[in-house]
Amino acid sequence: MRAPLPRTLRARLTFGLVVLLAVCCAAVGVAAVVELEGFLTGRLDEQLTEVGTRFPASLEHSGPPADDHDGDEHGDTRRQSAGTFGALLRHGTVVDAAVVRPTGTASVALTTTDGIRLVAVPADGRGHTVGLSALHEYRVMAAAGADGDVLVTGLPWEPVEAPIHRLELVAGIVFGAAVTVTGVAGALWVRWSLRPLSRVAATATRVSELPLASGEVALPARVPASDPRGEVGRLASAFNRMLGHVEDALTQRHASEERLRRFAADASHELRTPVATVRGHAELALLNPGPVPPEITRSLERIVAESGRMGAMVDDLLLLARLDAGRPLDAFPVDLTHLVLEAVTDARAAGPAHRWELELPEEPVTVTGDEHRLHQVVANLLANARAHTPAGTKVTVTLEVEDTTAALMVHDDGPGVPSAIRSGVFDRFTRADRRTKDAGGGAGLGLSIVAAVVKAHRGGVSLESAPGSTTFTVRLPLGTA
Repeated sequence: MRAPLPRTLRARLTFGLVVLLAVCCAAVGVAAVVELEGFLTGRLDEQLTEVGTRFPASLEHSGPPADDHDGDEHGDTRRQSAGTFGALLRHGTVVDAAVVRPTGTASVALTTTDGIRLVAVPADGRGHTVGLSALHEYRVMAAAGADGDVLVTGLPWEPVEAPIHRLELVAGIVFGAAVTVTGVAGALWVRWSLRPLSRVAATATRVSELPLASGEVALPARVPASDPRGEVGRLASAFNRMLGHVEDALTQRHASEERLRRFAADASHELRTPVATVRGHAELALLNPGPVPPEITRSLERIVAESGRMGAMVDDLLLLARLDAGRPLDAFPVDLTHLVLEAVTDARAAGPAHRWELELPEEPVTVTGDEHRLHQVVANLLANARAHTPAGTKVTVTLEVEDTTAALMVHDDGPGVPSAIRSGVFDRFTRADRRTKDAGGGAGLGLSIVAAVVKAHRGGVSLESAPGSTTFTVRLPLGTA
């Protein structure tokens, strides 16, 4: 399993600095150890050459040489340092082995493995490291003796091994301390060097948390200026310029939205009176007791119908304009169960060709809000299901409680919402079939009113649609004022 890498730039830079320093220290340490080992090994080989084969050659005789009174019965120890090892090999077998002690020469009991290792040493007059079970590691040199014997001389490896181990310990401590101190100092230095970048990241985080989708937005203060010759300074300058462009764009968009809202509100308000006047005159003309040609009667009836539809559209636009302006709605306890029951009863009367089913919980579901607007939400959803599904479609209205939320589902088994408009079904003036505009259909404001009213009640609405299954889900927080 791979070790996780640091996530932040500061941690990565510090980690990289420490790793590079550790690699450099390790390389220096290894080079020093290898060089010291080679130097000490060369010195030991020189000592072996100086010692020669005098000591192992003495093992070929049963006693000391005639002119030698400084040796003992095991070998010639003249000018031999303590620890010198000698072995006599004959016909691939160790015949005798001894080592020089401070008190004299002592025989060495070698194991079969030790014998095999000594026999494997080539008689080339060069040093080789051999591990002996009774004497640990030795640096040995083999040379040919008399009568085909092989003489092996050895010196302890410990004078080479001990300084190397000490160097490894000292290097490990020194380099470890250096890496630790450098890591701490490097972390502080990187932290100080990346302060401007941290300020850029903090400002970007605050900007990302702002509601930029709508409304007037106040961007946070700009990043403090830093040296423009560095990468971080150029990044800060570019980020400040980008914030300026974003702020200008948001200001212009907000001003445009405000003008559009005022226009929609003013136009809707101003249109209510003339539309009502046109409808009133048309209805008054239909009440004329005198003879009226059939063509005129049909025209007046169309005027009444269209003026009524236009009046409803004006009311919807005025409601959306008020919701966009953030005007508060009523906040009273609303029995959502009774409200849904009434809305389904009205929908059953308006659409008898559909099959209406209602699933309500045993206990009343109460929310806080505007009863008239919530009734409009349910009525719009039911009217949408009735208008966009053929006769015989089954429409199921379900009300249930999910933790602290009331969930209202309106499901039908009709053809489903076309995929082309599914993503913008809650936008204004969105219609499933453009031909309904000329066929007396709606203006495409019903679902946008549903979304706006539900949002004003701190809830949410969603759509799941496929051929044969369409579900609108409205979720509202439970509770009473």
